[in-house]
Amino acid sequence: MTPPPGWYRDPSAPHQERWWDGTAWTDHRRTPEPAGFGPAPVPYPESGPGTGTGGRAKAVAVTTAAAVLVAAIVTGVLVLGEDDEGGTRTQTRTPPVTATAGDPAPVSDPPSSPSPSPTPTASEPSADDPAVVEDQLNGVTFPLPDGWVRPRYVAEDDVMMTTDGTYDCPADGSVCRHGLVISRTVTANAESSPKALARQDIEDAADDAYDVDLVGNKPFGGIESHEEVAAGPVAVAGRAGYYVRWRVKTAEGPGGYVQSMVFPSTVGTESPILVRYVFDAGEDGPPLAGMDAITKGIRPIGDADTGGGVGSGLGPAD
Repeated sequence: MTPPPGWYRDPSAPHQERWWDGTAWTDHRRTPEPAGFGPAPVPYPESGPGTGTGGRAKAVAVTTAAAVLVAAIVTGVLVLGEDDEGGTRTQTRTPPVTATAGDPAPVSDPPSSPSPSPTPTASEPSADDPAVVEDQLNGVTFPLPDGWVRPRYVAEDDVMMTTDGTYDCPADGSVCRHGLVISRTVTANAESSPKALARQDIEDAADDAYDVDLVGNKPFGGIESHEEVAAGPVAVAGRAGYYVRWRVKTAEGPGGYVQSMVFPSTVGTESPILVRYVFDAGEDGPPLAGMDAITKGIRPIGDADTGGGVGSGLGPAD
């Protein structure tokens, strides 16, 4: 709410009054009349509860072409009348004053009411279940283990969670994370076999994680070799899938483990879902058993009883 046009205390020269046109300060100024003579200046409306009984209005920030100036809160004393003893009764108000390019930046008092809470982002825990991450597109949820967070400042698409914190990559000097879990829908492939899709994806998954990143750098100096350490059928969210896991060795750093896992979706056209796991090796990497634990905890949205996991199966996966 903006105050109506009128004369108000000048934020750059408190001994003067300045004309407010309803949207901004003008260049018109005057010497205020002595208190008790002439009409009192029109008060600003209050921004919070208790209008007419005092309070503070919120400061308004404006951006100019030259700089960003902070709004001020200037206190005006208004003559309201006489009390029972014949004295002057006053009331203090704190109108919001919009700063202009020619005014010095005044100090802003705190607002009269608390600011609204920020909207939770994808990286913040859900109030309903802070240990679950939803993939609404594919209709599944992932458990969020200790030490893992929702993605923050991650350039790669479809990342569901990362390990908490970052470190300097050993080669190209960019920023790396010790673990990633990615969930995607397979749409550009006529193949429907989870086994075939997982085996087709594993090399790309390894390259994306440990060879060349999105901007063409090699954070780990490139991949020197890989070894398949596990593969087989897997039940995921009540569906028969398949997974392939590689151990990747890099030119610099300890390398890591990459897993491609594919299973049919439980929603929509039932296009296959591809889940990639990227776990750094070495003592700083997440425990490898975490891949299996996350897989076992994947559920269809709204169905907490459907389980699965490495070592269990619901029939052929190819």
